Amino acid sequence: MADRDEIIRFLDELLDARGFPDYGPNGLQIPGAREVARVATGVSAQRELFERAAGAGAQLVIAHHGLFWDFHPRTISPAMKERLRLLFDADISLAGYHLPLDAHPEVGNNALLCEALGLERAEPFGVHHGRAVGFVGRNREGVPAAELLERVERVTERAPFSWDAGPELVRSVGIVSGGAASSFREAIELGLDAFLTGEPAEHVMADAREAGAHFIAAGHYATEKFGVRRLGELVAERFGVEHEFLDVPNPI
Repeated sequence: MADRDEIIRFLDELLDARGFPDYGPNGLQIPGAREVARVATGVSAQRELFERAAGAGAQLVIAHHGLFWDFHPRTISPAMKERLRLLFDADISLAGYHLPLDAHPEVGNNALLCEALGLERAEPFGVHHGRAVGFVGRNREGVPAAELLERVERVTERAPFSWDAGPELVRSVGIVSGGAASSFREAIELGLDAFLTGEPAEHVMADAREAGAHFIAAGHYATEKFGVRRLGELVAERFGVEHEFLDVPNPI
């Protein structure tokens, strides 16, 4: 057994959770059982995740996308009521870490994507709310563009959408997981060969063609499984608790 608040303090400090302006709160969002023997992790806080966490006997759920967002209504909808009921009835705590988890240089989504793709993690990249949350991945010899797409498909377990408008050999890739098509402009300004995110936007076709850069969208969900799963593994290693990553796939 581990103390929930000790786990949360560790994660808050590791990720600098209080130092990130964000679209919602980071850290503990719903308090449940104080003693934790089993941790469940998942990308997005939702009913299915909570049902499966309760079925697995978890006392703590760690999600990348928490329950509360600035762009959501402040009233509790029937769907939110059901989500909260599941947590309350099972006495499960919920913690969420969004931009701090994207940005971390070791356990963050974008650092882990660089590693998985065989790219050297270089300078921070992709400014959101005043802080860089992604990284530039580099390969001095260059990776053939077709091979890069194959690597992306292998590590994300889905075929990416792409505009293949860049050079045949890719030596630099700006990486910001999730819904960060707006960072493509930053990649173009830096002269990067390619940009990888989760979701596309209508304007990126023209931007890619006119800038001569590759745009790759590998799925919001698919690009954001890495960090939260690694957080769960880290908590298990440090606190001697069990961990299970609960995969609730989303095609977006």
